[in-house]
Amino acid sequence: MTPDHWRLPQLSRRFIPVWQRNFLVWRKLALPSILGNLADPVIYLFGLGFGIGMLVPEVGGVSYISFLAAGMVCYSTMNSATFEVLYSSFSRMHVQRTWDAILNAPVSLDDVVFAELVWAASKALLSGAAILLVVSLFGLVDTRHVLWLLPLIFLVGLTFGALGLIVTALAPNYDFFMYYFTLFITPMMLVSGVFFPADQLPPTIRAVTAVLPLSHAVELARPLLLGRAPEQAAMHLLVLGGYCGVAFWLALALTRRRLLK
Repeated sequence: MTPDHWRLPQLSRRFIPVWQRNFLVWRKLALPSILGNLADPVIYLFGLGFGIGMLVPEVGGVSYISFLAAGMVCYSTMNSATFEVLYSSFSRMHVQRTWDAILNAPVSLDDVVFAELVWAASKALLSGAAILLVVSLFGLVDTRHVLWLLPLIFLVGLTFGALGLIVTALAPNYDFFMYYFTLFITPMMLVSGVFFPADQLPPTIRAVTAVLPLSHAVELARPLLLGRAPEQAAMHLLVLGGYCGVAFWLALALTRRRLLK
């Protein structure tokens, strides 16, 4: 790594055509993509919500399925952004060499990577909003503050998209992504309050959970879905924004090292 790799991102509006290119390609398979992103969290929501909900009538004063709804919105958003920047972005960067072709135009690598990040967050917004629509139609949420979830979903998509881009910049092949899912995504999903309250975990695990981005996303989403204002909202937003900014800078530095030779 050289100092030039670590220079601050230099972004312009030229990332927009790259975003549009990804959108036009995705549009051809939009319906299967949306259904694929929707199926997994909906199965979790209703399978666990009604299954465990029969054994656990209430959690935190609400039905278990209502408690689970916020976790599923965040889980769907995280998964959508992560899969996009790992598998799709890696394909465009390494396998299909789409980035190489784009860089022959007057577009910088910074703009290409930023476009990938914004596109991943855009897809995550669609996935999270789809789950939000489902839980709203079933009356599982209080709709007073529900629209505030849309910018939150986009921020969560940016955060996990930026984290995933770090892995993409390091990955030699598709198999490498399994380490990320096995060692980071899955454990985080289990301890971040998606399926059960995190405050019942042992103190050591709670201390780790408190710094995980998914925990802060859930802490913001759940009160909004239940019609309440989140506590310490500014702190949670600051943590998510910090993860996003630092992770994007690191991902860009690693991508520069990999591609700009």
